[in-house]
Amino acid sequence: MGHEVTRLKFSHRDRQDFREKVQTCLDALATVLEKAVAEIPNPKMGMEIELNLVDENCDPAMVNAAVLADLAGPNYQSELAQFNIEINVEPRHLAGANLAELDDDLRASLDLADARARESGGRLAMIGILPTLREEHFEQKWMSADTRYTVLEEQILAARGEDIELSIAGVPLPGRSSAERLTTVAQTILPEAACTSVQLHLQVGPGDFAAYWNAAQILAAAQVVLAANSPFFAGRALWNETRLPLFEQATDTRPRELRNQGVRPRVWFGERWITSIFDLFEENSRYFPALLPDCTPEDPIAVVAGGGTPALAELTMHNGTIYRWNRPVYDPTDARAPLRLENRVLPAGPTIVDTLADAAFYYGTVCSLARSDRPVWTQMPFTAAEENLRVGAMNGFDSVLQWPGIGAVSPQDLVQRTLLPMAEVGLEALGVDAALRDKYLGVIEGRARAARSGSVWQRECVAARERAGQSRDDALRAMLCEYLERMHSGEPVHTWSW
Repeated sequence: MGHEVTRLKFSHRDRQDFREKVQTCLDALATVLEKAVAEIPNPKMGMEIELNLVDENCDPAMVNAAVLADLAGPNYQSELAQFNIEINVEPRHLAGANLAELDDDLRASLDLADARARESGGRLAMIGILPTLREEHFEQKWMSADTRYTVLEEQILAARGEDIELSIAGVPLPGRSSAERLTTVAQTILPEAACTSVQLHLQVGPGDFAAYWNAAQILAAAQVVLAANSPFFAGRALWNETRLPLFEQATDTRPRELRNQGVRPRVWFGERWITSIFDLFEENSRYFPALLPDCTPEDPIAVVAGGGTPALAELTMHNGTIYRWNRPVYDPTDARAPLRLENRVLPAGPTIVDTLADAAFYYGTVCSLARSDRPVWTQMPFTAAEENLRVGAMNGFDSVLQWPGIGAVSPQDLVQRTLLPMAEVGLEALGVDAALRDKYLGVIEGRARAARSGSVWQRECVAARERAGQSRDDALRAMLCEYLERMHSGEPVHTWSW
């Protein structure tokens, strides 16, 4: 979210100054991008993985401070709750055998983090929503000891003016006719911490950014269906990918009346196809008040005039508190290529091979879509892409999606007949070795053919255990323990039994 936040309170003047500084940052950004590489033929990719910590009973383990103290490296970071940590993967090119090297590096990072967690009485769980989380785990005392989280929570609750309402209607478990529903109130933003994700980054030049963002938006529904891994929250069976509605509601600064007026949420798909990256940054500054209006002394216009690269701390801070499912990122560490596209729709897990398969599918397909002579998004209303994402997150492989030139289509057919060939072409254009293309896209093909995701496995496993007489709590705990064993086995999720 930009620079570290050390202040606990902000005045009216702070907010006015911050708003003006964001506009100055936008002016400076325009000049920076004029000097940037318009197109990046060999882009770098990066990855962030949010993880849960559990104890020997598969309940949340509130030990992230001890685990991070033992790890003591820049690639390991705290997250909102004490049962979360985050692993950052060093950026690298996709060409050649780099996906295989990424596989090795990621396994080493996760093994090290898991070893440190075990020394502190916990272990890692790479899953979209931890099934054993209960409402008692969202008390203030379980928040990570970091000033920015405390301030962020205060600002969200102050903007909202009341406690946070969570209301999600689920879809029936296998063999059931009725759906479950979550209706509760939270006094903290800690339900957001339940939403652990894999975030994929891609370097994009300013000349290409709009095409890549539009492509990522139209691809999001298929990504979510294939990778769904978050069917349970607070003991209820909800959506196939419950992270989406939960994250939107847990960070919502709007009371009911503003929602009824159509005020935009901070967790946002967007509302139109774009023609420039400035469309996104300008929307952010125009529609969303600052949550953390903390100004720095930098004069970005003066830095640019002197030939330097400005940090644009206010712009990045503001951008970091608006949670688009595909978010623009400004990174001043690379003056020639300072833009990244951050894809945020994927849940964590189930395995490393599944994670890398999801990444390969995304990078290959988004590349093909963005470079198409006749862009798909020019043939499709934006609202259709948004509805696809909602339907896909709710119903998973039982969804019916809309696609230009096809109409109504199952996710299985869309992936196998249309998107996987695109992914193959895109990865080839990016220089990825043929053997690696086959390996990871083969996992996606297997998932689509079997119509099995992590969410499908979790739902079937819990339903079977409940038919055998287990309570919901016991079924969730036993399922998660079995899940963790299979997670470490490394076998892709579509091959799992129960």
